Amino acid sequence: MEGNSRRQENTKYKLADSVKRCMKTTPVDRITVKDIAEGCGVTRQTFYRNFKDKYDLINWYFDKLVQQSLGQIETGSTVRDSLARKFAFILDEKAFFGGAFRSDDHNSLKEHDFELILQFYHDLLARRTNKLLEEELQFQLELYCRGSVYMTVKWVLGGMKDTPQQMADKLVEAIPPKLAKVFETLGLLS
Repeated sequence: MEGNSRRQENTKYKLADSVKRCMKTTPVDRITVKDIAEGCGVTRQTFYRNFKDKYDLINWYFDKLVQQSLGQIETGSTVRDSLARKFAFILDEKAFFGGAFRSDDHNSLKEHDFELILQFYHDLLARRTNKLLEEELQFQLELYCRGSVYMTVKWVLGGMKDTPQQMADKLVEAIPPKLAKVFETLGLLS
C-alpha cells in the first residue's frame, strides 16, 4: 500500500510539473486536462484518478507549498517568518503563481488561498486559546485573510517588486489591532 501511495504522489507531482510548463505559454483557463496529461505522458483517466479538474491540481500543489511555510508556525516560527517563507516559495514558482492567480474560476487559487489561510489561522488560534473565536475576532480574521490574498495576488501580478520579507512585514503590520493583540499574546508575532 505504501508503494502505491508513493506512486500516486509521484504522479501528482508529474502532473503539477506539466501544468506549470503549460502555464508558461497558456493562460490557465485555456489549458485542458488533455494538455496536462499529455505533457507528462499519462492518460486523462490517470489525471482524473488524482484530481477532479485542473484547479484541483493547482490547489493541491499550492497546498504542498503553503504547508511547508505556514506549518512552521507550529514549530515555534512566527507569522512573519512563515509568511516570508510562503512568499519565497511563491517567488521561486513565479511562473506558476502568475498563471494561477490570473484565473477567476469559482474554484480558483485565489479563493482556495483565502479558504486555506482562514482555516489555518482559525484552527491555530482555536488550538492555542482552547476556545472558539469571538464574532468580532472572526470578522477581523476573515477581513485580514481576504486582504492578504488580494495583496498577494497584486504582488505576484505586479512583478513581485517587494522582497518576500518586505511582503511579510507589510502583511504583519496590516493585522487588525485586536487580532494582532491576540497573536502577540500567543507569541505568534515576536
